[in-house]
Amino acid sequence: MIYPIVAYGDPVLRKKTKEIAKDYPDLKTLIENMWETMYSSSGVGLAAPQIGNSIRLFVVDSNQILDNLEDKEESDWKDDVGIKEVFINAKVINKKGEEWVYNEGCLSIPKIREDVTRPDEVHVQYYDADFKFHDKVFAGLSGRIIQHEYDHIEGVLFIDHLKPLKKRLLKRKLEEISQGKVKVDYRMRFPKVVK
Repeated sequence: MIYPIVAYGDPVLRKKTKEIAKDYPDLKTLIENMWETMYSSSGVGLAAPQIGNSIRLFVVDSNQILDNLEDKEESDWKDDVGIKEVFINAKVINKKGEEWVYNEGCLSIPKIREDVTRPDEVHVQYYDADFKFHDKVFAGLSGRIIQHEYDHIEGVLFIDHLKPLKKRLLKRKLEEISQGKVKVDYRMRFPKVVK
């Protein structure tokens, strides 16, 4: 089942999410539906709050970008190892490495892309889809996507990393998104649509 993506302005995107147990109702189905929703929206990551579910769960498939690089030899990511992974109850232990800028976007904030600075590496502890524990360090593009999705389960959006002036300049566009005044090729749920 493909869920509608929750748009900017919905309070669920600003909540710190709750941990879940191994026996969370229909967890396997929820994860399958999240993958289907992410792929149908042409995303590389999707967090549960983006489908209106305030739990500590997100999915990442960095192969979506890495496999489609036009010129792998010239790419900064030619040595990047792509991942396809489910992150349950993730906890960032630390972030380190050289900070770098990347033009980020978000399915919940369509038609807006901005340069965001993040450190290269992120050390994460999490459970996978089978509730197997992992303690790993991710870098490069995969590390970047994980940091973005982790922010979602903490109630943080990529625009929160922008300078105040840049955020003020985006205010009108963000309000239009919350009102549904944006065209996208995937289903969305807008918090301020007047019916």
